[in-house]
Amino acid sequence: MTAPPSPAPRPSALARLLAPVQALGHGVSRPVVDSTAFLGAVTLAVLRVPRAGARFRMADFTRVLADSSARALPIVTVVNVLVGAILAFVGAVQLVKFGAGIFVADLVAIAVSREMAAVITAVVMCGRTGAAFAAELATMQTNEEIDALEVLGLPATDHLVVPRVIALLLMMPLLYVYGTLAGLLGGFAVGASMLQLAPAAYYDRSVGSLGFDHLGLGFTKAIVFGALVAMAGCYHGLHAARNAAGVGQATTRAVVTGIVGVIALDAVFAVCANALGI
Repeated sequence: MTAPPSPAPRPSALARLLAPVQALGHGVSRPVVDSTAFLGAVTLAVLRVPRAGARFRMADFTRVLADSSARALPIVTVVNVLVGAILAFVGAVQLVKFGAGIFVADLVAIAVSREMAAVITAVVMCGRTGAAFAAELATMQTNEEIDALEVLGLPATDHLVVPRVIALLLMMPLLYVYGTLAGLLGGFAVGASMLQLAPAAYYDRSVGSLGFDHLGLGFTKAIVFGALVAMAGCYHGLHAARNAAGVGQATTRAVVTGIVGVIALDAVFAVCANALGI
């Protein structure tokens, strides 16, 4: 006859007190570990493309490329033109008081090229393209299509994530340049109508203010923001729950993560640029 099992030791008061903290730490650390592992896997997969060739279908890549570029131009145009116009209007209201209306051109050129074109374009792409990436991959996850790819020996990172990341890495800098031109056009429209500035004078002030440091900083931001938007959408799409509600939750999380990440990275860029004197 076997002896009855001894009862499990009762946790101490300190263990009971720290249990919620331990659970919270586990809940926070798990997404951090998963996202870090995903970032590393995607980085290695992208770096393998020039050496080993693409492991994804070019038809899928060209479709994503078109969705991330030409089809995004209307909304990018409207938003950046309006942002440039708003900057010019606010600057004109204040600078005219000091008889310095011509400096509206400098204000718009520096603000748009250095900050607003990259940030606003990235936010627009978060709500448009990043959300589309998350919804598409979450739907594939729900339909078990990603599991089917894995069974066939086709990694989801190489065949689904890499083409989307490369597409935004290529297109976001071009969209930034286009958004900068659109913002300058919006500022010019307000400056010419409110301040009756001569087009030649406005053009000269804008060109003189567009230094390589401002354009280079904005161009670098666009590349980093493009990678962030693509990875946020793909990560939440691949980690979505396998139901209809999971698709909506993945889309929402992708947009929120992308926008918050863009603002946070922009703050980091601002600190680094200030430290470097750019």
